[in-house]
Amino acid sequence: MDASGRLGSSLVDRLLQRGYTVHAAIQNHGEFLSFFIFCFIITLGDLQFEAGISSDNSKNLKVFHADPFDYQSIIDALKGCSGLFYTFEPPQYQPTFDEFMVEVEVRAAHNVLEACAQTDTIDKVVFTSSVTAAVWREERGKSASDFDERNWSDVNFCRKFKLWHALSKTVAEKTAWALAMDRELNMVTINAGLLTGPELSITNPYLKGAAEMYEDGVFVTVDLKFLVDAHICVYEDISSYGRYLCFNHVINRPEDAVKLDQMLTRPSSPSALPQR
Repeated sequence: MDASGRLGSSLVDRLLQRGYTVHAAIQNHGEFLSFFIFCFIITLGDLQFEAGISSDNSKNLKVFHADPFDYQSIIDALKGCSGLFYTFEPPQYQPTFDEFMVEVEVRAAHNVLEACAQTDTIDKVVFTSSVTAAVWREERGKSASDFDERNWSDVNFCRKFKLWHALSKTVAEKTAWALAMDRELNMVTINAGLLTGPELSITNPYLKGAAEMYEDGVFVTVDLKFLVDAHICVYEDISSYGRYLCFNHVINRPEDAVKLDQMLTRPSSPSALPQR
């Protein structure tokens, strides 16, 4: 997980506060990877304040240099770990989702899940996916009440309309589930809504198709604390299984759309959501 980002750093800090020991994986050039692992050991050193981790808890955090395309580096970071929290965000040198990023995310998910299967100590994987992996299909216009965790976005529909974020999340999650079932891994997915907060901008790839999600009643958002709590809950609850749609607000009223649009846009930016 990107431990330097909002979700990653908050989740790491919460795990440390709860007494866990965390393994965090970073790339060799100092950029945090798109996943982190936890279980045992030592210090964070000079990186602790970059990740927003308090110095009181840093003794339980160990940093590894790893690469999602370097299988052995993942294995090394996983040694001794009892659980994995995984999410993927585009690297800084390519911040947007496109067709190439779909392949990158799928390969990363495959490698990390395969490494988990080869690590005897792993008891559970919490895989962060997206609501966009569940909402896109040809039969648009169905009632939002028909929408639940059993739904999958149609990959052909996503490719046709260049919904790269949705396609990437859908294929990567399906890849992870196929590996988890084949290797008998205990995996749970969190299919998160749009993460709101001060860093949210109109360039967020989740927003491709926002107007259509709004019209269909499936445009949902989630607060950071709520999302972190959900990750901890599904990890610690031994009865958790399958997919969990995670959101605490639905953008389905004109005033909601206007409020979110004001958060996203500057005066010179195009409107992201319909206003009525």
